[in-house]
Amino acid sequence: MTKGQKRKTGLLLALTAILFSAGIWIKIPHNLPGQIAVPDPAADYNESISLVEALQKAEPESMNPLCRLQLMSHGGKSSQAVVLVHGYTNCPQQFKALGERLFVSGNNVLIAPLPHHGFLDRMTEDHAHLQAEELVDYADRVVDIAGGLGERVVMMGISAGGVITAWAAQHRPDIDRAIIISPAFGFKAIPSFMTSTVMNIVPVLPDRFTWWNPELQADTPQTYTYPRYSRRALGQILRLGFAVRRDARQSAPHAQKIIMVFNPADDQVDNDVTWELVKRWQSKGGNVTTFEFDPSLELGHDLIDTNLPRRSIEAVYSKLVELVMLPF
Repeated sequence: MTKGQKRKTGLLLALTAILFSAGIWIKIPHNLPGQIAVPDPAADYNESISLVEALQKAEPESMNPLCRLQLMSHGGKSSQAVVLVHGYTNCPQQFKALGERLFVSGNNVLIAPLPHHGFLDRMTEDHAHLQAEELVDYADRVVDIAGGLGERVVMMGISAGGVITAWAAQHRPDIDRAIIISPAFGFKAIPSFMTSTVMNIVPVLPDRFTWWNPELQADTPQTYTYPRYSRRALGQILRLGFAVRRDARQSAPHAQKIIMVFNPADDQVDNDVTWELVKRWQSKGGNVTTFEFDPSLELGHDLIDTNLPRRSIEAVYSKLVELVMLPF
């Protein structure tokens, strides 16, 4: 082999090693939020009300009235407080009907809008600035408020709200029951083995807004939701999900009880990833059970919002109320 051939071979080997290393690096989740929970639960009902009023005063005038923080209170500390966490691009209105049922059952109910959500301008691009760290702060804040609203705290979230609830369940021992519905730890449109790669590269790519429903576009029955999603915002939800999965490898969840709710007919989230988390939590000694809706119900991903066309809302609501009201 000539000197020139040796040089070309060496360069080829070096390039191969670089590409191989880059391939491995991009598949490992990077830059995950490292925040720990900072519990500061309200000492009593009055402090919770003060915290709620502070959040309400901070809401901008550009908020849709339907999307403002909703507190359904019996006027004092109840035996149980329920925190409901809506999904990405939705707002508290998503959970209003279910919240009212839980309120009638004797619970104080808190539904707070996620950061960058609920604006009157449904075409806003503000939600592209969503950060996983903001969702962590949100989780701490609503659980703190709930501590003064009820003797026990139940937290329920769907999709992105499910990921937030999972983070709280992993880190907050003052959650008596966490009910996690169809959490967005992964998406069916992205193969599981590519999820970390997508999460890693999205922040360095130009953002893109995509219609949830390309046919209806903004003409949807939910006049309080954002009709488009931001690629970067979805990446931030994945960041938080990977942080939960990382922390679950190190310790059992701190919540006293977790119920993972699966929807086999869900056409958006990757249920296999969620099952992996359930098994990991159980292997660490977590008190984790599961419930699966009947596939014949043909439930969509958003099985909560009453403004979406469906025939099975009564079956969904009766089951979710049952899960919230289970004896401790």
